Amino acid sequence: MEKSKRGTGSEILLRALLTEGVDCVFGYPGGNVLYIYDAMVSNPDFKHILTRHEQGAIHAADGYARSTGKVGVCIATSGPGATNLVTGIATAHMDSVPLVVITGNVPTTVTGTDAFQEADIISMTMSITKHSYQVRDVHDLPRMINEAFHIANTGRKGPVLIDIPKDVSNHTILFQPTNQMNLPGYNSSLNLDQMEIDKLTQVIAESENPIIIAGGGVVYSDASQELMEFVKITRIPVTTTLLGLSGFPSDHDLWLGMLGHHGTYAANTAIQNADLVISIGSRFDDRVTMKLDGFAPNAKRIAHIDIDPAEIGKNIKTDIACVGDIKAVLKYANTKAKPSLSGSWITKVLENKSMYPLRYKDSDTELKPQYVLEMISETTEGNAIITTDVGQHQMWVAQFYKFKHPRSLITSGGLGTMGFGFPSAIGAQIGNPNRLVIAINGDGGMQMCAQEMAICAIYHIPVKIVVLNNQVLGMVKQQQELMYGRRFSHIDLAGSPDFVKLAEAYGIKGLRAKNKEEASLIWQEALQTPGPVLVEFVVSKDENVYPMVLAGTTLDQMIMGDFE
Repeated sequence: MEKSKRGTGSEILLRALLTEGVDCVFGYPGGNVLYIYDAMVSNPDFKHILTRHEQGAIHAADGYARSTGKVGVCIATSGPGATNLVTGIATAHMDSVPLVVITGNVPTTVTGTDAFQEADIISMTMSITKHSYQVRDVHDLPRMINEAFHIANTGRKGPVLIDIPKDVSNHTILFQPTNQMNLPGYNSSLNLDQMEIDKLTQVIAESENPIIIAGGGVVYSDASQELMEFVKITRIPVTTTLLGLSGFPSDHDLWLGMLGHHGTYAANTAIQNADLVISIGSRFDDRVTMKLDGFAPNAKRIAHIDIDPAEIGKNIKTDIACVGDIKAVLKYANTKAKPSLSGSWITKVLENKSMYPLRYKDSDTELKPQYVLEMISETTEGNAIITTDVGQHQMWVAQFYKFKHPRSLITSGGLGTMGFGFPSAIGAQIGNPNRLVIAINGDGGMQMCAQEMAICAIYHIPVKIVVLNNQVLGMVKQQQELMYGRRFSHIDLAGSPDFVKLAEAYGIKGLRAKNKEEASLIWQEALQTPGPVLVEFVVSKDENVYPMVLAGTTLDQMIMGDFE
């Protein structure tokens, strides 16, 4: 449709999305979005991937957004189509991922009558969206789309919902692309409080035992280089949150690993002994702090750098508050920063890192999941984009995969969404066609999204799908073992399908390994095979993730497992 021609709301929607630079939309059709899908027939520039479930669509859009820094877009019909997106919306909201979620709805003439497949999706998602629109007048559609993309991808990023009634999607107007926005009260640009940043740099210069917590905000603001420069100047050791992994290279001499619930000994003890804690783009969530009143007890000051002022002081009392975009704050800080007094401190924390590395008891008879992750890390040299599902395998990835580049870990942090790992890899691969993308899943989460293998086969999406099969819900089993007196309840997944045959049924090559020798051979075969491959590693069911800090205890009360 040319700019000067009249078009339906559906045609205008597609044109507006193309104007926003959208190169792929993930979705699933239904009755109340059929005008939109009909418009796709006559718009060859518009690329759409038909997933096999709406949740697969939104997780794919999420993976696309996290891995590229662009806005991910998905579409679903009204009622069950829209409600199937809710988990994915909440996932993106918790992790501050920019999405534009488009839903159809019943015609305005029957709104509120409990019409077939009517659902008030805006009310349902009010607490998990950054903003919502229902398009009542097609003339508002171009402006609303422009605003939605702006809101989703500025400030603290997040999902924005656009709900379009069926009749509105078929109303006809003259299409005029617009940069118009009407957003009273929304200000995405924050003026830096330079005095507060100056205060932070002065405190750093006086600190003897400082530590940096680098969170997902470092990744989302593309501030990895600025953080590297900040560390180079100040000589402060760095620990990362789960979402902060890849924001600071794991081969850096001052990186201590991930902190928190399954953090390293070096990272957790550094937090507990630090005199200055600087959180950069991390929200001090409960998996990082554990027992709040026992967090960083020796810290004389806690500094927090975050784009969202609502996070400052929410969980941990903050002495120095630097509100703003991480990249901008660090750029300014680097012009004023001076080295800390951390010489002896660095010696101590690096000694802990050397004396208490991440370890596991290897086996000649069983294939250990940690071994598999080390192998994948070494063979890809840390250059792959890794997506994970949620569970033990997720924590082993965080511990044993060595990330070198920003936006190379895609995982559900805040919500912990099973079923996220594989479809998010599809989105990451679409957004990064020349990168190796590996989806690492447990046998539980894989069964929540296995149907999306059809997409990989049909569209020739070359994701390497790893399934660590221990035949149990591993993280649940571990908690039942340690905190519920070994009363194991409903964790047995032994009746799961043959994943190799399942992959082959979808038209994907399937491989399996049960020992180290097989693991090495089939992994090399997978890497050398063009197109998608599923690799099942049959691993020990009794392996646990250590270190581990139990709920209600402090970070220095770590369970070290076999190396207690």
